Amino acid sequence: MKTYLYFVRHGIAPFSLELERSGGASLNDQGKSDAKRVAELLRDEGIDVIVSSSYNRARETVAPLAELLQKEIILYNELIERPIGTLNEAVSDEELLIGIEQSFIDIDYCMPEGETTRQTQDWAIPIIMQLLSEYKGKKIALGTHGNIMTIILNYFDSNYGFEFWKGTSKPDIYKLEFQDNHLSHVQRLWSPA
Repeated sequence: MKTYLYFVRHGIAPFSLELERSGGASLNDQGKSDAKRVAELLRDEGIDVIVSSSYNRARETVAPLAELLQKEIILYNELIERPIGTLNEAVSDEELLIGIEQSFIDIDYCMPEGETTRQTQDWAIPIIMQLLSEYKGKKIALGTHGNIMTIILNYFDSNYGFEFWKGTSKPDIYKLEFQDNHLSHVQRLWSPA
Protein backbone atom coordinates (compact mmCIF):
# COMPACT_ATOMS: atom_id res chain seq x y z
CA MET A 1 0.00 0.00 0.00
CA LYS A 2 1.36 3.41 -0.98
CA THR A 3 1.47 6.33 1.41
CA TYR A 4 2.46 9.81 0.30
CA LEU A 5 4.24 12.53 2.26
CA TYR A 6 4.26 15.99 0.73
CA PHE A 7 7.18 17.86 2.27
CA VAL A 8 6.36 21.57 2.12
CA ARG A 9 9.44 23.60 2.96
CA HIS A 10 8.43 26.92 4.49
CA GLY A 11 8.30 30.19 2.61
CA ILE A 12 10.50 33.21 3.12
CA ALA A 13 10.67 34.58 6.66
CA PRO A 14 13.17 36.95 8.27
CA PHE A 15 15.70 35.23 10.53
CA SER A 16 16.83 36.46 13.91
CA LEU A 17 18.40 34.61 16.81
CA GLU A 18 15.83 36.08 19.19
CA LEU A 19 12.84 34.95 17.12
CA GLU A 20 14.36 31.50 16.61
CA ARG A 21 14.40 30.94 20.37
CA SER A 22 10.64 31.55 20.56
CA GLY A 23 9.05 29.70 17.65
CA GLY A 24 10.68 31.45 14.75
CA ALA A 25 9.64 34.31 12.55
CA SER A 26 6.40 34.65 10.66
CA LEU A 27 6.35 34.66 6.87
CA ASN A 28 7.05 37.95 5.13
CA ASP A 29 4.74 39.23 2.36
CA GLN A 30 6.44 37.11 -0.31
CA GLY A 31 6.22 34.06 1.96
CA LYS A 32 2.49 34.64 2.48
CA SER A 33 1.92 35.01 -1.25
CA ASP A 34 3.88 31.83 -1.94
CA ALA A 35 1.88 29.95 0.73
CA LYS A 36 -1.25 30.68 -1.31
CA ARG A 37 0.49 29.23 -4.38
CA VAL A 38 1.37 26.13 -2.33
CA ALA A 39 -2.32 25.71 -1.46
CA GLU A 40 -3.38 26.02 -5.10
CA LEU A 41 -0.71 23.56 -6.23
CA LEU A 42 -1.77 20.94 -3.66
CA ARG A 43 -5.52 21.58 -3.80
CA ASP A 44 -6.27 18.61 -6.11
CA GLU A 45 -3.71 16.16 -4.68
CA GLY A 46 -6.27 14.56 -2.35
CA ILE A 47 -4.48 15.50 0.87
CA ASP A 48 -6.00 13.62 3.82
CA VAL A 49 -4.13 15.17 6.73
CA ILE A 50 -1.91 18.20 7.34
CA VAL A 51 0.87 18.18 9.91
CA SER A 52 3.58 20.74 10.57
CA SER A 53 6.55 21.79 12.57
CA SER A 54 5.36 24.00 15.40
CA TYR A 55 7.54 26.88 14.14
CA ASN A 56 5.50 29.79 12.78
CA ARG A 57 7.01 29.88 9.28
CA ALA A 58 6.28 26.18 8.61
CA ARG A 59 2.76 26.31 10.03
CA GLU A 60 1.92 29.51 8.16
CA THR A 61 3.11 27.98 4.87
CA VAL A 62 0.55 25.15 5.08
CA ALA A 63 -2.19 27.28 6.69
CA PRO A 64 -3.79 28.40 3.37
CA LEU A 65 -3.92 24.73 2.29
CA ALA A 66 -5.57 23.77 5.58
CA GLU A 67 -8.11 26.57 5.15
CA LEU A 68 -8.80 25.62 1.53
CA LEU A 69 -9.30 21.94 2.41
CA GLN A 70 -11.02 22.74 5.73
CA LYS A 71 -8.54 20.62 7.67
CA GLU A 72 -6.85 21.13 11.01
CA ILE A 73 -3.05 21.42 11.19
CA ILE A 74 -1.55 18.91 13.62
CA LEU A 75 1.63 20.39 15.13
CA TYR A 76 4.72 18.38 16.08
CA ASN A 77 7.57 19.89 18.06
CA GLU A 78 9.70 16.98 16.80
CA LEU A 79 9.54 18.42 13.28
CA ILE A 80 11.13 21.79 14.10
CA GLU A 81 14.34 22.78 12.34
CA ARG A 82 17.52 21.11 13.50
CA PRO A 83 19.58 23.22 15.89
CA ILE A 84 22.58 23.68 13.60
CA GLY A 85 24.64 25.65 16.10
CA THR A 86 24.42 28.06 18.97
CA LEU A 87 21.57 30.55 19.15
CA ASN A 88 23.62 32.72 21.48
CA GLU A 89 25.80 34.34 18.83
CA ALA A 90 25.75 34.99 15.13
CA VAL A 91 27.70 32.64 12.89
CA SER A 92 28.83 33.77 9.45
CA ASP A 93 27.04 32.33 6.43
CA GLU A 94 30.31 30.75 5.31
CA GLU A 95 30.83 29.00 8.67
CA LEU A 96 27.23 27.84 8.63
CA LEU A 97 27.51 26.36 5.12
CA ILE A 98 30.76 24.57 6.00
CA GLY A 99 29.14 23.16 9.14
CA ILE A 100 26.04 21.96 7.31
CA GLU A 101 28.12 20.36 4.55
CA GLN A 102 30.33 18.59 7.09
CA SER A 103 27.24 17.31 8.94
CA PHE A 104 26.18 15.39 5.83
CA ILE A 105 29.69 14.02 5.21
CA ASP A 106 30.00 12.88 8.84
CA ILE A 107 26.55 12.37 10.39
CA ASP A 108 28.12 12.51 13.87
CA TYR A 109 29.59 16.00 13.32
CA CYS A 110 27.99 19.11 14.76
CA MET A 111 28.84 22.75 15.22
CA PRO A 112 29.25 24.02 18.81
CA GLU A 113 25.93 23.68 20.68
CA GLY A 114 24.36 22.19 17.57
CA GLU A 115 22.99 18.79 16.80
CA THR A 116 24.39 16.05 14.58
CA THR A 117 22.50 14.65 11.61
CA ARG A 118 22.26 11.34 13.48
CA GLN A 119 20.79 13.01 16.60
CA THR A 120 18.19 14.79 14.48
CA GLN A 121 17.28 11.55 12.73
CA ASP A 122 16.94 9.88 16.14
CA TRP A 123 14.12 12.26 17.13
CA ALA A 124 12.55 13.02 13.74
CA ILE A 125 12.39 9.57 12.11
CA PRO A 126 10.14 8.03 14.82
CA ILE A 127 7.55 10.75 14.04
CA ILE A 128 7.82 10.04 10.30
CA MET A 129 7.38 6.30 10.97
CA GLN A 130 4.41 7.07 13.23
CA LEU A 131 2.81 9.16 10.47
CA LEU A 132 3.43 6.42 7.88
CA SER A 133 1.80 3.87 10.19
CA GLU A 134 -1.08 5.98 11.48
CA TYR A 135 -2.01 7.31 8.03
CA LYS A 136 -1.07 4.27 5.93
CA GLY A 137 -2.48 4.57 2.41
CA LYS A 138 -3.17 8.30 2.89
CA LYS A 139 -1.68 11.56 1.62
CA ILE A 140 -0.02 13.72 4.26
CA ALA A 141 1.12 17.32 3.76
CA LEU A 142 3.95 18.19 6.14
CA GLY A 143 5.04 21.79 6.81
CA THR A 144 8.78 21.60 7.37
CA HIS A 145 12.22 23.19 7.12
CA GLY A 146 15.04 22.70 4.64
CA ASN A 147 17.64 21.11 6.87
CA ILE A 148 15.40 18.65 8.70
CA MET A 149 13.64 17.77 5.43
CA THR A 150 17.01 16.87 3.90
CA ILE A 151 18.04 14.94 7.02
CA ILE A 152 14.84 12.89 6.87
CA LEU A 153 15.35 12.20 3.15
CA ASN A 154 18.99 11.30 3.90
CA TYR A 155 17.82 8.64 6.38
CA PHE A 156 15.93 6.86 3.59
CA ASP A 157 18.45 7.59 0.81
CA SER A 158 21.99 8.80 1.55
CA ASN A 159 22.15 10.52 -1.86
CA TYR A 160 20.15 13.35 -0.28
CA GLY A 161 22.66 15.65 1.38
CA PHE A 162 24.27 19.05 1.23
CA GLU A 163 23.98 19.58 -2.55
CA PHE A 164 20.29 18.66 -2.48
CA TRP A 165 19.71 21.03 0.46
CA LYS A 166 21.53 23.87 -1.37
CA GLY A 167 19.27 23.34 -4.39
CA THR A 168 16.00 23.71 -2.50
CA SER A 169 13.97 26.91 -2.49
CA LYS A 170 11.69 28.73 -0.06
CA PRO A 171 9.06 27.44 -0.34
CA ASP A 172 9.53 24.05 -1.95
CA ILE A 173 7.42 20.91 -2.29
CA TYR A 174 8.55 17.30 -2.61
CA LYS A 175 6.14 14.41 -3.04
CA LEU A 176 7.51 11.27 -1.40
CA GLU A 177 6.01 7.90 -2.23
CA PHE A 178 6.39 5.17 0.38
CA GLN A 179 5.68 1.49 -0.09
CA ASP A 180 5.16 0.45 3.53
CA ASN A 181 8.08 2.20 5.28
CA HIS A 182 10.38 2.25 2.26
CA LEU A 183 10.86 5.39 0.19
CA SER A 184 10.25 4.40 -3.43
CA HIS A 185 10.04 7.73 -5.29
CA VAL A 186 10.61 11.47 -4.81
CA GLN A 187 9.19 14.13 -7.12
CA ARG A 188 9.67 17.88 -6.87
CA LEU A 189 6.34 19.64 -7.39
CA TRP A 190 7.34 23.27 -6.80
CA SER A 191 8.59 25.48 -9.62
CA PRO A 192 10.08 28.74 -8.33
CA ALA A 193 8.43 31.75 -10.00
